Amino acid sequence: MPSEPDDERWLNAAAALAARGIPQSRPNPSVGAILVQDGRVLARGWTQPGGRPHAEAIALGALGGRAEGATLYVTLEPCAHRSARGPACADLVAQAGVARVVVGCGDPDPRTAGQGIERLRAAGLAVDLFDSPACRASLAGYLTRAREGRPHVTLKLALSEDGHLTPGPGKGQWLTGPIARAHVHAMRARMDAIVVGRGTFNADAPRLDVRLAGLEDRSPERWLLTKGAVPDGWQHLTAPQAIAAMPDAQYLMVEGGAGAARAFLAAGLVDRLLLYRAPMTVGADGPALPELTAEALAGSSAWRLCDTRSLGKDMLAVYERA
Repeated sequence: MPSEPDDERWLNAAAALAARGIPQSRPNPSVGAILVQDGRVLARGWTQPGGRPHAEAIALGALGGRAEGATLYVTLEPCAHRSARGPACADLVAQAGVARVVVGCGDPDPRTAGQGIERLRAAGLAVDLFDSPACRASLAGYLTRAREGRPHVTLKLALSEDGHLTPGPGKGQWLTGPIARAHVHAMRARMDAIVVGRGTFNADAPRLDVRLAGLEDRSPERWLLTKGAVPDGWQHLTAPQAIAAMPDAQYLMVEGGAGAARAFLAAGLVDRLLLYRAPMTVGADGPALPELTAEALAGSSAWRLCDTRSLGKDMLAVYERA
């Protein structure tokens, strides 16, 4: 448990800041940092596009590099390795006069793992390392890449109450309404890459871009899961296991259809489910995933429901692998 009453709150706030850098921080993790003194925020920062400057450098830079007596809350252990792109954050923090550092997650990178904390303690700083669920969640792509050698995979699907992926003949193109579809675009903006199967590509000619004002430049790479050739502007994925070869990708979304979804689920490569449930029953022939209905997942030991929210007439259910 945190050693001071507000530690968890400030770590959660730092994790929320880190979300602002996803996925532009690629190939680096997106980290959040907050400098606090006497319950007041002095400065804050998150990893910038391309991975530099780091969050700690941004926060300290706002104070001219000095933060005497402050507490630094940071989602990931400050880096201990020097780079041509910038100094080690552990050194910057040690030189800034910070009194205490609270770290939400250790860094698995062997160039830092434990060494960043050791360097801070050797400089006389008090350092507390916690296993913060919020910080780990904000670093999901980086941690999955570091530990499993692949991106963190989100399977996104729009489903009827009986698990169908389309409304049925003569009922239009969309299961879900405009609010849910806008939310999908916001989720795309946080992905490095999106993959669909050949069936979805042939049937829908999906653009897979981000169509939200101000976020159009966040459209992720488009990948096609197929044994055949891919058109211009698309990357080729021959099998779910091949995601390990995606260069630097930390966050991948699988958008469909049923074949691609089942392929990734069967390979054990789905970390999170984003299920947009429409309040309708299709009850007809067509692509369906009855194993992902609310009733089926409620009886599954493989998935844990972690969030629900209303999106207009639709409901979003978020599951994480148990």
